[in-house]
Amino acid sequence: MGDGLLSNRVAIVTGAGAGIGRGVVECFLAAGAQVVGVEIDSERAATVTDDLASAGDNFWCVEADVTTASGVAATMAVALDVFATVDVLVNNVGHYGGPRQPFHEQTEDDWDNLYRINLEHVFACSRAVLPTMVAAGRGTIINVSTVEAFRGIPTRAVYSAFKSGITGFTRSLALEYARYGIRVNAVAPDVTETPQVPYSDWVAPEDAHLAEQWVPIGRFGTPADIANAVLFLASDLSGFVTGTTIHADGGTLAAGGWYRTDEGDWTNRPRRP
Repeated sequence: MGDGLLSNRVAIVTGAGAGIGRGVVECFLAAGAQVVGVEIDSERAATVTDDLASAGDNFWCVEADVTTASGVAATMAVALDVFATVDVLVNNVGHYGGPRQPFHEQTEDDWDNLYRINLEHVFACSRAVLPTMVAAGRGTIINVSTVEAFRGIPTRAVYSAFKSGITGFTRSLALEYARYGIRVNAVAPDVTETPQVPYSDWVAPEDAHLAEQWVPIGRFGTPADIANAVLFLASDLSGFVTGTTIHADGGTLAAGGWYRTDEGDWTNRPRRP
């Protein structure tokens, strides 16, 4: 899908070794882009490099940690040395943190870690690519957020706060850089199957059929579902779209706690659908 939509475009995708990040890399390559993927895990970096060897020089994987200044610098160095420019940045890295625990039991170190992986690197990577985009007079930045930025999530208040910060950052940066031909948007996924959130593994076999009721679309999402939304925002198809968030969540945010029942009706009562 998307053949040619990103021809002659150079993209950086963070967290490229698995899940949504890898889905975006594969989608972008199929759309004609040249891609620099960034992956912190050496095993995943090696795997995605081997698996995408057929892309040749159109795909380069950088083993780096974008939550560090050196990791961001290394990523930009490869992109500019190999491709001389950056047209698209996908800030995909993020994580909801460790074990669930009450807010009052969390430490400042916990908060700092959540900040670095969910928001600070979005600032740092965006700042790194903007001079190149400004000079070129075009560019797109896509931030991967979450449905939890738009609804409450118990025991994850700080994570939710930082993801909500992506919304404000996306809107304001979009306004600031629109004059340079640069668009900034976000995608907010939910119930998407990835190594970080393997929904099917979390559901007992006898409850698997209930996914059709939990998710209005009737199934869990895939990395390709999110990648297609990112592709839209990266391409000229969204040339008049900036400062907004696409909710690629199968309708869960819109449902707002409503679930289909076995009888085909709807309920918002706290019972098994």
